[in-house]
Amino acid sequence: MSAPIISVVLPAYNAANFIEQTIQSVLNQTFIDFELLIIDDGSMDNTLEIANQYALGDRRIQVISQTNQGVSATRNHGIQLAKGKFIAFLDADDLWFPEKLATHIEHFRANPSLAISFSRIEFMTSEGEPTGQISTARLVNLQPEDFLYENPTSTMSNPVVRAEVCAQVGGFAEDMSYSEDLEWLFRVICSQREDGTFWQIEGVDRILVYYRASLSGLSSSLYRMEAGWDLLIERAKKYAPALVSRHYALARAVHLRYLARRAYRLGLPPEVGLDFMHRAIASDWHIFFREPRRTFLTILATYGKWLLSRGFAIK
Repeated sequence: MSAPIISVVLPAYNAANFIEQTIQSVLNQTFIDFELLIIDDGSMDNTLEIANQYALGDRRIQVISQTNQGVSATRNHGIQLAKGKFIAFLDADDLWFPEKLATHIEHFRANPSLAISFSRIEFMTSEGEPTGQISTARLVNLQPEDFLYENPTSTMSNPVVRAEVCAQVGGFAEDMSYSEDLEWLFRVICSQREDGTFWQIEGVDRILVYYRASLSGLSSSLYRMEAGWDLLIERAKKYAPALVSRHYALARAVHLRYLARRAYRLGLPPEVGLDFMHRAIASDWHIFFREPRRTFLTILATYGKWLLSRGFAIK
């Protein structure tokens, strides 16, 4: 049997509530020349049993079971096993639109220097209901510094990558729990092709992924996200020290503003959001000029919540 064009790497850990829909969204693809590698990362529910049932009905599905190692190690295992010219990643609780793979293959065929293709996503609730909220990140002309400020792809269920790029830059950092996707994307966009040009990361202006919101309500998780971003910066300095130095203060401010917004949406104590927002402004006040509407709305939300908690209700 000839090698498939695309290898889909699907890490799964205790995903029994969602994985049937996720697998079905792969099987519903209009582009059918793929293999689906479902890697069960030591689940304690019946995730493995569900995956094996699907494998019995479709020869394109291969199920691998391993002791729990974390999502980065699981994705790396999938990369090692992949036989396709392209590798697509999918988290076990997200969904693809039927045209997902076909759209990216067309994008790659039109652009030989394209390392990673991605798209817009629509957020859905933890119960799987579409929210109508669409990602707004820039899709084209992306530069390495863009990946210090935010993640244009939003989720690892979005990117499709040339397998040769993975062979060149390596897999995901297994010692990182947060921002490991950004670290990997930054590494890719800083890498050169054999002809000396740099690999490109570019999105298509179509919604091809449903991204399930599964937010943790603990302030400690936000501070771990901050620590993960700090580790990203340390790794990024190895590839582009001058670039990181030039953008660090403002990129840190943007990340802290994001954490302040997240704290507000999670309903955390107002002091948490204020802490992030105060440190964002202290890092670089130019944040007021980068997406000013988002910055001022975040300030209004965090300070307004703090005032209300102190009894300063607006009459």
